[in-house]
Amino acid sequence: MPTQDPLEQFALQAIDQDGANVSARVAEAFDVSRQAASARLRAFKKKGLIESTGTGRGTRYHLCKLADDKQSYRIEGLSEDLVWDRQCAPVVRNLAENVRDMWHYGITEMVNNAIDHSGSEVVQVHIWRDALRTSAIVADEGEGIFHKIQHSLELLDPREAILELAKGKLTTDPERHSGEGIFFTSKMFDAFVITSRNLYFRHDADEDLDILLEQSVDETGTTVFLQLSNDSGRKMKEVFDEFAAPEEYTFSKTVVPVRLAQHEGEKLVSRSQAKRLTARFEKFEHVVLDFEGVEEIGQAFADEVFRVFQRAHPGTLLAPMNMTEAVEDMVKRARAAARG
Repeated sequence: MPTQDPLEQFALQAIDQDGANVSARVAEAFDVSRQAASARLRAFKKKGLIESTGTGRGTRYHLCKLADDKQSYRIEGLSEDLVWDRQCAPVVRNLAENVRDMWHYGITEMVNNAIDHSGSEVVQVHIWRDALRTSAIVADEGEGIFHKIQHSLELLDPREAILELAKGKLTTDPERHSGEGIFFTSKMFDAFVITSRNLYFRHDADEDLDILLEQSVDETGTTVFLQLSNDSGRKMKEVFDEFAAPEEYTFSKTVVPVRLAQHEGEKLVSRSQAKRLTARFEKFEHVVLDFEGVEEIGQAFADEVFRVFQRAHPGTLLAPMNMTEAVEDMVKRARAAARG
């Protein structure tokens, strides 16, 4: 289980941020001598939590890996539960139940996606843990998730696939999948990253931040990275409930980062961009439009979202948030036109 010792927790987090001058920082924070702080650090080394290089004031500390397991599986005949039971469950077995539950969900969903959708012959799973957090990578050698979605949905650009994934309820195989796995996994973990071909998408739950980057390297396949604090207070049921209708067990709400519709160098001005944004919104009762990172929008874009779409789908509530003054003005104009 994660430590309940405040000094130990402080020291581990201090080392994670910067491994230099740790004993001095611990001594100052807890009003103890540097000799006492150094003695505690030696005890943590003996427990296998940390290691060090250098001597004296040049000593630098690092977190040790408490577990590290990397395996490759042939996909034909593979079950995601086998990967979980054999490789991943042992790494997190002594963590709190809520943390184990989220790891069980995330690992099995990501491995299942590789089995059913990637077209790859193999999947690699790497999971490791230190005293503060556990991390995992699930990687395949298939077509690449964003390009597969682009082709399946006949999108113009693979970057649009990231926007569709962020909405949720997206699957290329509706007979066998609900399209909820990636959406909910991204909300459960502290960090969720998908790298596929030349595109990099990251969601940070604590900062509620989404990042989309284009890379110079274009590699085949899909790599998913998951990371979660070992003492996370997040609970899987709370994540599901946040996006469910009251008194129901349906995935009825989504939060859409609007800036994912804004490709590099673009401004959100056209009706075609708005249609790209609102595609499949009608599947939800409540759509939160997060305008963080969007400085302004055009009249046609706002009109298409908040008048045209809203009139056509009155059962879907659109709730904008994090708007600049310029964006809010355009939204108010479009809604006034809709009422008129």
